[in-house]
Amino acid sequence: MWSKRKNNINLLFFYLEKLLLLNFCAIFASKLTEDMAKQILDSLDRQILKLISQDARIPFLEVARACNVSGAAIHQRVAKLSNLGIIKGSQFIIDPEKIGYETCAYMGLYLKEPEKFDQVVEELKKIPEVVECHYTTGSFDMFIKIYAINNHHLLEIIHDKLQPLGLSRSETIISFNASINRQLSMADIQRFDDIVEEEATEEE
Repeated sequence: MWSKRKNNINLLFFYLEKLLLLNFCAIFASKLTEDMAKQILDSLDRQILKLISQDARIPFLEVARACNVSGAAIHQRVAKLSNLGIIKGSQFIIDPEKIGYETCAYMGLYLKEPEKFDQVVEELKKIPEVVECHYTTGSFDMFIKIYAINNHHLLEIIHDKLQPLGLSRSETIISFNASINRQLSMADIQRFDDIVEEEATEEE
C-alpha cells in the first residue's frame, strides 16, 4: 500500500516538474522574442512602422517610395515585423457610440477568490461588451473596460454577467469623452532611441 502511494507521489512530482519546465520555456521564449524585437529594429523598420501606424491602408508601394526602397523590401520587412509580433495585424475600428453604445466605463474588480483570476478572464472573454482586461498594481484584482448602450444596460451587465463571476465588490468610473485616443508615436520612440544611443556612446 505504501509503495503504491509512494509511486503516485513520485508520478505527481514528475508531472509538476514537467509543467514548471514548460512554463519556464514559454516565458523564456516570449522574453527572447521581445529582446530580439528590440535589437533587430533598424531605422527602416521604424520608418515603416511610423507610416503604417498613421494609415493602416497605405499601399506598400507608397511606403516604398517614402522609404526609398523597393516594394519587395517593404513586403519582407512587414512580414518580419509580423513574425516578431510587433505588428498585430490591421483592422477597421468601429466607433461604439455611432452604433448605439453610448456608455464607456472602466471598472476595478475585486474577486472573492483572487487565485481564480485566469478562470475569470476566460469568462470575461465571453462577454462581448468587455473590450479590455488588465492585471494591474493597486488594490484591484483586475481592471476592465466596458461599452454599454446606456447606464441601465451597464447595470444589467454588472448584475447579470459580472457578479456571477465571483466578485466581492467593484468600482465603476464612467468616461464622458476620450480626449486622447491614439497609438504609441513612432517619432517619439525614435527620439528616445537616439538619446539612449548617445548616452551609451558617452559612457564608452
